[in-house]
Amino acid sequence: MSITLLCARRIITMDPSLPEATHIAVQDGKVLAVGPFEELQDLGEYRLDERFADKVILPGFVEGHSHALEGAMWQYLYLGYFPRRDPQGAAWAGVTSLAEMQQRLRQQAARLPADEPLIAWGFDPVYFQGMRLDRQALDQAVNDRPLVIFHASLHVMTVNSCMLEAAQLVRHAGIEGIMLDADGRPNGELQEMAAMHAVFEALGSNLFEEVSSLSALRAYGQVARRAGVTTITDLYNPLTEEGIAALREITAAPDYPVRLVPAMSALSWTAEQGIARLQACQQLGNDKLHFGLVKLMTDGSIQGYTARMQWPGYHDGHPNGIWNAPPETLRQLVQDYHQAGLQLHIHTNGDEAVELILDAIEDAQTLWPRPDHRHTLQHCQFISQAQLRRAARLGVCLNMFANHIYYWGDIHRRRTLGFARSRRLEPLASALRLNIPTAMHSDAPVTPLGPLFTAWCAVQRQTASGASLGREEGIGVADALQMITLGAAYTLRLDHLVGSLEVGKYADMVVLDEDPLQIPAERLRELRVHATVVGGRVHEND
Repeated sequence: MSITLLCARRIITMDPSLPEATHIAVQDGKVLAVGPFEELQDLGEYRLDERFADKVILPGFVEGHSHALEGAMWQYLYLGYFPRRDPQGAAWAGVTSLAEMQQRLRQQAARLPADEPLIAWGFDPVYFQGMRLDRQALDQAVNDRPLVIFHASLHVMTVNSCMLEAAQLVRHAGIEGIMLDADGRPNGELQEMAAMHAVFEALGSNLFEEVSSLSALRAYGQVARRAGVTTITDLYNPLTEEGIAALREITAAPDYPVRLVPAMSALSWTAEQGIARLQACQQLGNDKLHFGLVKLMTDGSIQGYTARMQWPGYHDGHPNGIWNAPPETLRQLVQDYHQAGLQLHIHTNGDEAVELILDAIEDAQTLWPRPDHRHTLQHCQFISQAQLRRAARLGVCLNMFANHIYYWGDIHRRRTLGFARSRRLEPLASALRLNIPTAMHSDAPVTPLGPLFTAWCAVQRQTASGASLGREEGIGVADALQMITLGAAYTLRLDHLVGSLEVGKYADMVVLDEDPLQIPAERLRELRVHATVVGGRVHEND
């Protein structure tokens, strides 16, 4: 095959042996050589591509925790507090009051056929002081059809009276997660997956299974391309037969602009079934599809008050959160998948959830030692220094939700954590000091996909109000770039294939208009992604 030689103003490789260069040679979709032009003359015949001569090239960004739902959610009504852009690049205004939300719901209902359920997403009651969304507020907006609103974290939903009736939830008021009003009746708020299941049954579809749609996966790829991402996860995939077929079909398309790494949702299967399914899937991948990860959900979200917190609990006195499965079940699942030699990515938001999983991993390692398990705590927004030291000792990786500092930092300072504890949200600097393999992520669609914004959050530690939150846990730009490239690749067990521009790896790159190591750190989130390169194929942005 022919050789293409790409040149740039600067190539930042993330390879400590050769940190930067001006040229990179690509053959058969892989990196053939890297270095200065004069050192690559012995490659033989090549084609010089100078279209990026005035740009800066980095390894393609690796998003280690996001969801293909980012490509599916936009078929529904957006009700988030912050403005966003959809996969086509269209702007959606944020919703900043209850009245505005109700009006947007009425307008959407008027566009739908009679009796068709109205589904919306992105709403976050934590931004509305003194208010908790309930069925009465929704009934005031829409009462002639079932209405479902997914909260921003996707760990909580609120439904109207029609939906409560259709799902027959009035008969199941004792189930954990079905919140009640003063009269002991369901108030419309449903917390965590078990409580939401009846709604999915009544609707005849499970939102979390819409990642099986080719259109959703295609839109997801476009969002990734615009953000400079060349390897992306779907970190809660049921891996149904339909879903596996869709993943294989979409990634087989030569023009699909991203590599996909789905993680099987452990709670969707018994351990025996899940292990067998994932082992079978490992034979079905391709260069753009990499099976092998298990996703285990423990608690919920701190801002949704469903995360499990150690003493003293929530700063404002709110009751503790909810387990998505009994703790003994979660411990057993960790042992089962660990013994099977599989890699776990474990949702842990509150420090009680972190403690439970560290206990489980330590027990599993004692029974079945594995020197390179790379089990990864996902989010770990609130983790103590003692837990960090323990994670380092156990060989655990971390993938922190750095965007959380911006979107919910103010809320945690005032309401959920208080002054002292909010300073150690996403303690990235501490993880670095302890040499813990660390990545960071967006959790899209919970927050917008954008690794450069995520890097900005980690460096600046700035909330949406402009306040500084825990500057001592801020990191430098170079470390932030490492966490969204090679660091994330390591947590996915793909660092031998992606994450740096080294000979033999996939020729996956992001092309930027400016150099992130030369501009002021506060401008990181403003950098424009000019193009991505996946396996040597260029995907230019609009």
